[in-house]
Amino acid sequence: MYRIELMRFLPFASSAKPVSASRFSTRPLKSCAGFVLTVLIAGLWAIPLAAQQAANDSFISRYQARVSATQAEQPHWVTPLVTVTPRLEQEFRADFMRQTNVKLFNTWNYDNGKGLELIPEKHIELLFNLPPFLAHENPKTKDGFGDISFNSKYRFFARNEEHGNAIITAFFAGSIPTGKEGNGSCCAVVTPTLAMGKGFGLLALTTTAGGSLPISNSKGLGHTVAWNNVAQYRLAKTGPARFFWPEVELNSSFYLGGANDGKVTTFGTPGVIIGRIPLTHDASGKPGRLGVTFGAGEQIALTHFHSNNHNLVFTARLPF
Repeated sequence: MYRIELMRFLPFASSAKPVSASRFSTRPLKSCAGFVLTVLIAGLWAIPLAAQQAANDSFISRYQARVSATQAEQPHWVTPLVTVTPRLEQEFRADFMRQTNVKLFNTWNYDNGKGLELIPEKHIELLFNLPPFLAHENPKTKDGFGDISFNSKYRFFARNEEHGNAIITAFFAGSIPTGKEGNGSCCAVVTPTLAMGKGFGLLALTTTAGGSLPISNSKGLGHTVAWNNVAQYRLAKTGPARFFWPEVELNSSFYLGGANDGKVTTFGTPGVIIGRIPLTHDASGKPGRLGVTFGAGEQIALTHFHSNNHNLVFTARLPF
């Protein structure tokens, strides 16, 4: 009944001139803030409209009740800054990253391949991602959209905080080579991953391990094994401090074959996530499903081999 045309909210939907190096330090930040604002406005507009229909729309009511029941069975940690969580989430998400290469040229990655996450079934999550837009400070590199990607999750095992505080989930991700001007891969790639997490009181530990499988040109691209480990600590169970989750991630990539055969890159990523802050409440004062989560951190190279360093990461999410 309601039609939301999100594309007209996106700052890159209209043509724009490349950002010059002299003005690059301020314009990306303004664009980043503007894009976060438009995503939040779009989500704040779309979700309440759906909520207003819930009373008269039995499908939406049953769907959201099933999602709530599914998430009640798993731990209630917050999703990390970089590592994909084994928890099933339902939200709009947009991330932004500033990467600095070894020649000290910056590249801004707008959206970082995030988008809409849905829980269509009790054990399944589907992620429909927008292609990232890459803006380069290096005048010799052209700006452009990256590859379209997707992801899916199947949760095998879940226990909430009262019954074990643990979870095991499998991912199946992939990318399609739609990037332009050298901002994407030459070939489609799929990436299976296994993720596990365990909580100990206010501490949550997560680990994921997966590997890239190019559909073609596997000899040229090689394979990348990604291993991520996260430690998060919730500052309190009650009060305003309950929304703060400082964290440390170790994001490692092991290269097998291809141009970087045998090399390893590891980033240490300190950061903080703030959420989930409820935006709605029912008549009894109980928080509703609509909320907001945001965070920031920095990826710092810990190994000699790395193509970029001191990468700034920002995230904005609207769980519903």
